[in-house]
Amino acid sequence: MGSAAGALEETVDDLIAAGERVGMLQIRLFQPFPVDALVAALPPTVRSIAVLDRTKEPGAVGEPLYLSVLAAVAEAMDGGAPPFEQAPRLIGGRYGLSSKEVTPSMLKPVFNELSAERPKRHFTVGIYDDVTHLSLPIDTDFRHPRPAGEVQALFYGLGADGTVGANKGSIKIIGESTGLFAQGYFVYDSKKSGSVTVSHLRFGPEPIRSTYLIDDADFVACHQFGLLEKMPVLEHARPDATFLLNSPYPPDEVWGHLPLEIQQQLLDKGIALWVIDAERVAQAAGMGTRINTVMQPCFFQLSGVLPADEAITRIKASVEQAYGRRGRTLVDRNFAAIDTALAELHRVELPDAVSSDRSLAMAMALPADAPDFVTQVTARLLAGEGDRLQVSALPVDGTFPSGTARYEKRAIAKSIPIWDPEICIDCGKCTIVCPHAAIRMTVFTPEAVPDAPEDFPHKAFRSKDLADHLLTIQVAPDDCTGCGVCVDVCPAKSKTALGHKAINMERPGSTATSSARGGSTSSPSRPSTGPCSPTTR
Repeated sequence: MGSAAGALEETVDDLIAAGERVGMLQIRLFQPFPVDALVAALPPTVRSIAVLDRTKEPGAVGEPLYLSVLAAVAEAMDGGAPPFEQAPRLIGGRYGLSSKEVTPSMLKPVFNELSAERPKRHFTVGIYDDVTHLSLPIDTDFRHPRPAGEVQALFYGLGADGTVGANKGSIKIIGESTGLFAQGYFVYDSKKSGSVTVSHLRFGPEPIRSTYLIDDADFVACHQFGLLEKMPVLEHARPDATFLLNSPYPPDEVWGHLPLEIQQQLLDKGIALWVIDAERVAQAAGMGTRINTVMQPCFFQLSGVLPADEAITRIKASVEQAYGRRGRTLVDRNFAAIDTALAELHRVELPDAVSSDRSLAMAMALPADAPDFVTQVTARLLAGEGDRLQVSALPVDGTFPSGTARYEKRAIAKSIPIWDPEICIDCGKCTIVCPHAAIRMTVFTPEAVPDAPEDFPHKAFRSKDLADHLLTIQVAPDDCTGCGVCVDVCPAKSKTALGHKAINMERPGSTATSSARGGSTSSPSRPSTGPCSPTTR
């Protein structure tokens, strides 16, 4: 019990070092409640006690642990020989609801409240409560000093790309191969495969008590280039940190494709930028989209936690153990990706000034008619700022309006479906099976064509009931996840090009075959297979 005990212990140690007379008591058994042990553990000079509960019991006078401690102290003072010089004052607070972060900067105000002349009888920790005004202010200037030799690393990836699995493997390798202590926290999106994952890893020579996420990273890795325009991946990077980026652009071109905020933080913090085209390395090794065995050796090379040669040997041993039963071919593919990774890793020399004309605000712009809930709540959730929402922004009854998912444009697909109208047989199966409703079939009259762009792909619709009508298949690139189900189900195959169907997965910007397949459908950035794509901004 007591999930915030590690962070609280850090806070107490720092306050004691500063001359404060404070302490902490961790309750490990709730029922039967250890009354005698609790009273014996408290010093006779105790003046005030704050009890922290990780629960909310609506309708009760207070939370369970608070009421039990209150009763235990009151009964002890009512006995024969009072154990305390004077009756201590008790207050109660809530923390950590819905996995809310609890850091030393949130816990120090609890001690400030204890020393106040008239403290709040009940309070909350780590939220912005502008409704009941029970929340304690967060002391952002108070930070626990990091132990010497501790390394903190952040990894941004997508579900099913292997990032989390590789990081769990790294923890195991370091824990077994060195004398270092290791810790890993993993933040998952509710969408699972294809959703954002953030891995928080700590390694150090001393036991790790930091029971909270990293906000001062020595090493940051972004395994998906598209995440740079969705979230501030360098917000928690410390000065002189190392940034590893999986980039489809070569080292001499990648700077021009970075958002303005990323460029500014790289220069302001003096961050070292390293890039690798992990997708290309993985595909060359026959690994498909699994880039974990490409990025993992790069982490060890740049972080210095473990010598690169030893790390590669350990990584190969873990691959052998994990995939050896599935055949030698799969193991050899992983080995090839590992051996090639470091040769494809390059450092980028940074210029003296920013040059990007794109920003995070532009990438996440909402339509002008977006409802207030979307602009005030949904947009901040998508930007990763959900923990900063004030209580008044949330609905009173806790229900969310329906239909707000339409405003989330994830744009995570590296390859998207491209329609070839010359082969299409009008079956509509691609539209039916698309799990994210990113493909739409539209039938329309010829009168609508003059208003469309010249390269708008369309064909005659085969129907006796709707004679002289036309058909188009449109794909919303920002809603597509690149799963390829539409291609698998498509029955229309080319008689001249092997493997080519009426709908095919292609990388954005690929125009080599578009003119021969019924019109260009790509652009330098995110393509749209029709002029009416709902994601066009």
